Amino acid sequence: MAVEVTHPELVSARQVSLDALERSLPVACLLSMSGGFLDAFTWLSLGGVFANSQTGNVVFLGMNVALGNWHEAAHHVPPILAFLAGAWVAIRLKAPLICLATEIACLTAVMLLLHRLPAPLAVVSMSFGVALQTASFRQVDQWTYLSVTVTGNLLRAVEQLISTPDREAARGARTMLTVCLMFLLGAVVGGFVTVRLAAGSLVVPIGLLTLALWLCCRHRLRWPRI
Repeated sequence: MAVEVTHPELVSARQVSLDALERSLPVACLLSMSGGFLDAFTWLSLGGVFANSQTGNVVFLGMNVALGNWHEAAHHVPPILAFLAGAWVAIRLKAPLICLATEIACLTAVMLLLHRLPAPLAVVSMSFGVALQTASFRQVDQWTYLSVTVTGNLLRAVEQLISTPDREAARGARTMLTVCLMFLLGAVVGGFVTVRLAAGSLVVPIGLLTLALWLCCRHRLRWPRI
């Protein structure tokens, strides 16, 4: 009968390896490309709001309040609140793969029900799911990043280049710039596909996130339990 190994050193090595998969550059690229795609999708399909970029939502909220466009301003409040709720759940839960799977479920539900759901509810569902993923995956290798924006990632790339000019810093800068380019690629693909497939275009980010989940999970079944 197989007996699960509980040796502390083996358990620790297993956890380090699994964490490294979740922090790998391929996973970060897939998440960032999905992030760019979803911003393009929600802007084009759901009334000029963002599921990912809460900076954009805050800016448009502030501008519309200043102009007295209260109805337009109100459109940007639900995704901000949903993002905060998703981030809170993810930080409390501390289960990245469950959070990623939940985001996939949220996007799948929106894709299947988009024509029956009010646009604000669709945005709320997507923002909640995106926040679960974003708050759970914040590191690529040893560098912190965000899969839903490029501003902070560009800043980190510059910091790596000028703070410690060595090979490791150059690798960090390349990593950050790669993540930014994948976000841009996601936005380009998102704009192109959304105007042609509408709700069906969500199959692209769902596929990207599913691939990321598979990359994180595929080695878990390979570790010996004897």
